[in-house]
Amino acid sequence: MKTHRKELTFHVPSRRGFVNITPMVETALRESGVREGLCLVNAMHITARVFINDDESGLHHDYEVWLEKLAPHEPVSGYHHNRTGEDNADAHMKRQVMGREVVVAVTGGRLDFGPWEQIFYGEFDGRRPKRVLIKIIGE
Repeated sequence: MKTHRKELTFHVPSRRGFVNITPMVETALRESGVREGLCLVNAMHITARVFINDDESGLHHDYEVWLEKLAPHEPVSGYHHNRTGEDNADAHMKRQVMGREVVVAVTGGRLDFGPWEQIFYGEFDGRRPKRVLIKIIGE
């Protein structure tokens, strides 16, 4: 069995943002030489996430609006976590809703996606470098 590990680093200049990382994951898969197996992609920070969905700007906007309703950033004083001097309690909660990682099957040396599926890095407390891990295992 082969294994391949790669880290990506992102620096989203704003507090929130989405980055389509599918091409980067596909590059890591080619580098791995794995033809059949699994590809794990996970955000290595507690205020970021990785998810799979459609690459459509209206949908991304809808995510922003929906998540802000679930865990609004303001007022920052409304969160106990922010009493530590942080202002990112909402980012922790948004990450919890969206999840930490995705696993995609590898078939014939390709990510085995359904129609329209793409992999995204989602940031909720940006303005500093953060990492994403890609771990590929298989034959």
